[in-house]
Amino acid sequence: MDSTVPERLLASLRDVPDFPKPGIVFKDITPLLGDGATFALAINTFAERYRDRAIDRVVVVESRGFLFGTPLAYALGCGVALVRKPGKLPADTHQESYDLEYGTDTLEIHTDALGAGDRVVILDDVIATGGTLAATVKLVERLEAEVVEIAALAELTFLNGRDRLTPHSVHTLIQL
Repeated sequence: MDSTVPERLLASLRDVPDFPKPGIVFKDITPLLGDGATFALAINTFAERYRDRAIDRVVVVESRGFLFGTPLAYALGCGVALVRKPGKLPADTHQESYDLEYGTDTLEIHTDALGAGDRVVILDDVIATGGTLAATVKLVERLEAEVVEIAALAELTFLNGRDRLTPHSVHTLIQL
């Protein structure tokens, strides 16, 4: 990856203090999404990494993961598998609950979203504590698919979310 890519992507993020609650500095990706050249840079950088890795599906996590994973799947010529909050998928699903700092949450995937042996990249916008992506890995593995890599636009390194994703390979474009 060109060393200027992370700098260009980072420069397109906006800090929003005290959102969603006091003391949090939210990293807003909407300026990146609003600039066609910068958004294309992010997608093309991911596509370059995965183009020759025989990816069958990009597994996207609700909701901002959809924004990066869908164009990536298009660029790779593969399919998309959706991971969503309960009650959002219309057919039979598998569920996985996980702990949050203030409670629990649950994610679902269709039981037929992936086949045994499918090679997948799991993609989300940000890796924070890693709980959402760890639950997604469990859903993917329940369907007997192979996690080639877990990827995100950005990683909040001070939260050590990568540690929860071991032993899987993790790739992010920006580290904060």
